[in-house]
Amino acid sequence: MRCHKCQHGDTNVIESRDVASGGFVRRRRQCSKCSCRFTTYERVERPQLVVIKKDGSRELFNREKLIAGLNRASEKTPVTIMQIESLVDDVEQELYSRSEPEVPSREIGELVMNGLSKLSDVAYVRFASVYRRFSDITGFEKELAAIRARREKQQTKKRVKGK
Repeated sequence: MRCHKCQHGDTNVIESRDVASGGFVRRRRQCSKCSCRFTTYERVERPQLVVIKKDGSRELFNREKLIAGLNRASEKTPVTIMQIESLVDDVEQELYSRSEPEVPSREIGELVMNGLSKLSDVAYVRFASVYRRFSDITGFEKELAAIRARREKQQTKKRVKGK
């Protein structure tokens, strides 16, 4: 690992820790030349997932692209970057657990929307509008009706538990 300050190629690991999510190892390093300290994160390299798009084309799964889309959908909502990262971690974990090298984009979208629906209704509808390519107000109305039904079901469960 090269030092980011002096570019010297010899660094020493001072401390190693598993990150809470379990998929990373956090390492504190120190350059043997300039004594600069810095942190690196290591993740197990997994085989690349290939996403099968709606038009039949294929491209490599891009975590950053998914995060960018979720960031756009959750602008001006209480959804934090940590929640987005956690959602993408969960989606990735689910995809890799299937042991399939190729995944239809539809399945990824459904996993994301399922997780996003628990974080923010507004972000969910924004993401759904792009993912499902709403062409008119009817698509929005259907999604809003589904959100209302889900809320009513949750409130009914809470009332039953409370009694």
